[in-house]
Amino acid sequence: MTNDHRMTRRQFAAHTAVALGGLSVARSIHGAPPKESLLVLTATQALRAMRNGEITAESYASALLNQCGRGKHLNAFITQRPERVLEAARECDRKRSSGVKLGPLHGLPIPIKDSVNTKDLPTTAGTPALRNFQPSEDAPLVRALRTAGAIVLGKTNLHELSYGYTSNNHAFGAVHNPYDPTCIPGGSSGGTAAAIAYHMAPLGVAEDTEGSIRVPAALCGLAGFRPTTGRYPTHGCVPISPLFDQVGPHARSAADLLLFDTALKGGYPTTSTRSLEGMRVGVIRAYWFSGLDAETERVTNAALAKLQAAGVELVEGELPELQRLIGLTTDAVQNHDVKPALTRYLAEFHSGVSFEQLLAQASPDVRRMIEPAVTPGGHDFVTDAQYDEIVRVHLPALRTMYHDYFARSGVAAIVFPTTILPAPKLGEENMEVLVRGKRMALDIAMARNIAPGSTAGLPGLVLPAGLTSGGLPVALEFDGPAGADRNVLELGLAIEAALGKLPPPPNALNATAPS
Repeated sequence: MTNDHRMTRRQFAAHTAVALGGLSVARSIHGAPPKESLLVLTATQALRAMRNGEITAESYASALLNQCGRGKHLNAFITQRPERVLEAARECDRKRSSGVKLGPLHGLPIPIKDSVNTKDLPTTAGTPALRNFQPSEDAPLVRALRTAGAIVLGKTNLHELSYGYTSNNHAFGAVHNPYDPTCIPGGSSGGTAAAIAYHMAPLGVAEDTEGSIRVPAALCGLAGFRPTTGRYPTHGCVPISPLFDQVGPHARSAADLLLFDTALKGGYPTTSTRSLEGMRVGVIRAYWFSGLDAETERVTNAALAKLQAAGVELVEGELPELQRLIGLTTDAVQNHDVKPALTRYLAEFHSGVSFEQLLAQASPDVRRMIEPAVTPGGHDFVTDAQYDEIVRVHLPALRTMYHDYFARSGVAAIVFPTTILPAPKLGEENMEVLVRGKRMALDIAMARNIAPGSTAGLPGLVLPAGLTSGGLPVALEFDGPAGADRNVLELGLAIEAALGKLPPPPNALNATAPS
């Protein structure tokens, strides 16, 4: 369905083709491509253009900064310093002119979730006690990105302390969904998702303990990737649990997720799309497909039909112990780990704030979630003895169950709708939502489907599946075996080609900014 203010897929494809094809024409006439054409470039395309001298890093950074200004109403960023971005871009141009070897991310501005340490910008974690916290060094991930040639575009807004799915931050303001600003963008990495969806940058850094990469990617119509736990470094990131925490990318294309992985892990990015003919993908309906919102179910079924038409074999199966094991592990691990993990982080990086001070200054909605977990006798408190049993017995059982399922079924990945429903309205974060006339806690609607993958430490790829009749994105997630990250990402290229990409959010590429 299309509205007057929204591009159809065909119009979007034509717009993109014209923009890319017009780079050389525009440059020959005016000396530089128009800013609108720069905004539709993927990271892979922009890097190629900068490396070939078709555009400068400064002109590209300027176009993205201008778009950040146009999208200010989304509140995607907590901190940005445009002149520093432009100076870093000029330095990239000087390096290219001098003939030095360029990194794989040369000149690419990347927004970073404001829970990842940066030496030149504050790291607030979206919470009042860290409003002025300035780490003395970059997190290893940021250092690796800069070494690869990337520029930090700014620090993106998030759900406070990464403790929620709405990114309705009561300290720094709510992040808004680019497809409908009255709706949530998902959380906790809502700012990065909003920035990428609104074409403020093509590639960004998010972070995922229990869905914080994948939920915003799904609700904002993006490609998102949570890798196997431990694949990318998380030291210097504001933690919840070292067993589950993992950084990863948001992008508007599967190729850019591969680019990110290649820049951090080495090797060569694959650009060729493999055939889906005969590809086995698992479907486990009893857990992931039950109780879906009607529009989510409609879009999901249509997307699965496209995959089958492209040659994918959907393999029906069961994981009868899944719900029990998730109930024993997911929340309990985070409830136990959050206090010691945050206490270590605050001390190691000399924040000048104790855990108790952090919690005392946190917004009431976040305090209400954390206090019962860190207070002995609280209803979410997990003792060390209980935790030991979880880590020693239940988590290994969950991971063994997945390992045996993949070995037995021969599927490349398990597919399911990422969330139970599309983005709900902003302000419903403390309320139940209606799904097919039944009330459901919002946290369950957002987290039920994504919790198993991150608890088991699996690589999870999110790709857009389509739009609801109201114009909101719906996504599919593909969880692969632990360690099969590159295979899952390469599979994503073919799946994306079969599903197609979404049109951009309304007004994102229009000449006039929203009022």
